[in-house]
Amino acid sequence: MYSGRILLVDDEASARNAMGKALEQAGYQVTAACDAFEALKLLETFEPDLTLADLMMPGMSGLDLLKAIRARDPDAQLVLVSGYRDVETAVEAMHSGAFHFLCKPVDIDTLLAIVEKALNARELRRQAASHFPPAPTRLLGESREIKAVLETVNRVASSKATVLITGESGTGKELVAEALHQGSPRARGPLIRVNCAALADGVLESELFGHERGAFTGASQQRKGRLEQANGGTLFLDEVGELSHAVQVKLLRFLQERTFERVGGNEPIKVDVRIVAATNRDLREQVAKGAFREDLFYRLNVIGLHLPSLRERPTDIPLLATSFLEKYALANDRPARKLDDAALAALVSYAWPGNVRELQNVIERAVVLANGPVVEQCHLPESIVGALSPVSSGPRVPGASLQELERHAILSTLQANGGSTVKAARVLGISVRKIQYRVQQYAKARRSGLPPIKPSSAA
Repeated sequence: MYSGRILLVDDEASARNAMGKALEQAGYQVTAACDAFEALKLLETFEPDLTLADLMMPGMSGLDLLKAIRARDPDAQLVLVSGYRDVETAVEAMHSGAFHFLCKPVDIDTLLAIVEKALNARELRRQAASHFPPAPTRLLGESREIKAVLETVNRVASSKATVLITGESGTGKELVAEALHQGSPRARGPLIRVNCAALADGVLESELFGHERGAFTGASQQRKGRLEQANGGTLFLDEVGELSHAVQVKLLRFLQERTFERVGGNEPIKVDVRIVAATNRDLREQVAKGAFREDLFYRLNVIGLHLPSLRERPTDIPLLATSFLEKYALANDRPARKLDDAALAALVSYAWPGNVRELQNVIERAVVLANGPVVEQCHLPESIVGALSPVSSGPRVPGASLQELERHAILSTLQANGGSTVKAARVLGISVRKIQYRVQQYAKARRSGLPPIKPSSAA
């Protein structure tokens, strides 16, 4: 039997306890919820292999819960349970993606057999899905943090689920939106971008939903909005946390009904558009303050995807810096092709409040300022090198400490191998983990103002 995690949702405590006990005795990990709303909140931190839900529950039915979960995870396995022997509802449940439909009182042996079949079917689908090519992306990195992001992108790109991308400015949220679009069946359709912070409320409403002739002063003709332009494709709403309440209401209605009216119109317009939103704000905090609608937040956050800051993944800095160096040397017809060790050490140690976008700008500046094939520390902004003590292009031997020699070896080998920790580890004959650990140490020492690194024995 394939064991797994089960989310059990039933508003009847007796039924919930009986089924939960039986499943736990069979070796499953069970998390229970008393209604669909609690279940949706649990899904933010708990990823079940199967959801077992009652059909008739107050507020939101099991069928609506099924649809919400399937939108979040197309591979989700769900079994619905009902005290009513309604053939029509059972058929609708199966068409909506339910694996099975059980009637109460539930026979425990039948329940366990169905659960086992559902979990085995999910595992087979997962194994088959692993053979599909990854979604194309310009998001670079070898760190565990960025690999987790890319794995999620690959899993959800082909679905219709709405995605909310969060993270600080400059972390690459637009690149993730592009990857989600390019990896989806909508890739041949348009990817339409809207920066919600760049437009005034009235202008934004017209920009999104379009307007009819005469809707307002200056509206001399009908205009299709971005939603209509994105039909058959993806609409990327950047800085969605800046939407006014009025626009939030209209966007919520579209997400619920998939129809809208142009400004000044009353004819419902239906389009097939996937919504991908992004924000650098904490929308939960905005909801608590009353600045953002809670129901809209949950509609947008069907799939939540958080991008780490650059300071959270310092081992990716050499790879990113090398990539930008090649790009801007070619674009500016410059000979610069390499960062010296002192420059690379400064980049790794910097906190990067502007994240990848700031690193990109710094490298472009350095390429333009460099006179020869090597970008040196003097070509970097003072804000980056100011707190570092001057270093030569390499340690003096003899006279250098073992730690200085190791630092030089790691950074220069990373540079020579395009920032790849895997290739550098192979050249140096050490583990990738050790290189990543050392780079993180260099970064931490720089930010805390400590003297040169003295590696511990932990690595």
